[in-house]
Amino acid sequence: MQFKLLANTPMGIERVVADEIEALGYETRLENGRVYFEGDETAIIRTNLMMRTADRIRIIVGDFNVETFDELFEKTKALPWSDILGPAAAFPVTGRSHKSTLYSVPDVQRIVKKAIVEHLKDAFSIKTKLPETGPRYKVDISILKDRAVLTIDTSGDALHKRGYRTGQGEAPIKETLAATMLKLANYDGSNTLLDPFAGSGTIPIEAAMMALNIAPGSNRTFDAEKWDIIPEEDWKRERMALEEAAHYDREVRILASDIDPEMIQIAKDNAMEVGLLDNIHFETRDIHDLELEEHHVQIVTNPPYGERIGEAKAVEEMYRKIGEMMAKDPTLSVYLMTSNKMFEHIVGKKATKRRKLFNGYIETTYFQYWGKRGE
Repeated sequence: MQFKLLANTPMGIERVVADEIEALGYETRLENGRVYFEGDETAIIRTNLMMRTADRIRIIVGDFNVETFDELFEKTKALPWSDILGPAAAFPVTGRSHKSTLYSVPDVQRIVKKAIVEHLKDAFSIKTKLPETGPRYKVDISILKDRAVLTIDTSGDALHKRGYRTGQGEAPIKETLAATMLKLANYDGSNTLLDPFAGSGTIPIEAAMMALNIAPGSNRTFDAEKWDIIPEEDWKRERMALEEAAHYDREVRILASDIDPEMIQIAKDNAMEVGLLDNIHFETRDIHDLELEEHHVQIVTNPPYGERIGEAKAVEEMYRKIGEMMAKDPTLSVYLMTSNKMFEHIVGKKATKRRKLFNGYIETTYFQYWGKRGE
């Protein structure tokens, strides 16, 4: 069965997500926050298991213009829901509406729900109430400028939930964002990687998974695993193939430090959960005590932003230390995300490249400094 699919992405990284999907052999089309592609059941399995940077993988069931509730009901009911949902399917409906005639989201959700109920009752000749005791199919309707897109979420929990996070600090970055930072840094495991503000270990753990070719979804389950339309054997086969493709014995050098010993312990616990404790060197260390003993190191990090009262001066000192490290070693590459617009001024060096990234709702700049190649 061929499906129209979409990967939800944070704003601004559509191209990064599209590159991942294209590497799996699928053609893509980009819109704000969405990457469209087509594929069969295997595409659903592989993208869920292997995508490092996308938020969710959804099946597009309908895409049409709508201006009245009657039209919404009829067009929704006419869609091929019974090709995917069984008679006992549980299907909660979520919705959003922006700049559209149908602006009442609760009404939109109610009508979509009712239309799917009527479709399934007709398709399966059910006279009574639908049981909704079976597998979950999360239906979503998004209306923008009177264009409605109806989807079914194949992922369940968002894809950043890899299943290894046993603990976290106050403001951990999402695993998908950490993976995006590493992709934009062209990290492939051949250079030493350092995160001097490791926190709960998200960047070093994602780096180790990338370097060892471990599928990010290998440690968790997905809603689509329980669906009748995708045989359980197919999931098992793909998981087995990905397990065999992992390079567990590859030698990589990943260093993770943080000033807070409690955070380093949490980071170690998280790394242990995914079986990577031996692949990452964790230590409690103040950035000011950090000395690099090798060349061509890649720093990929999400330091404190200094947005709290009284923090700014201390954070600026940390940034200056990174500037000093770059001045001392021209081969050092730095990829650093911060909301502090003055970063280049503080470190006294213009970035090779800058990119806007969103850390949750915080707009940040991803400053990229490319070190010299060769000795």
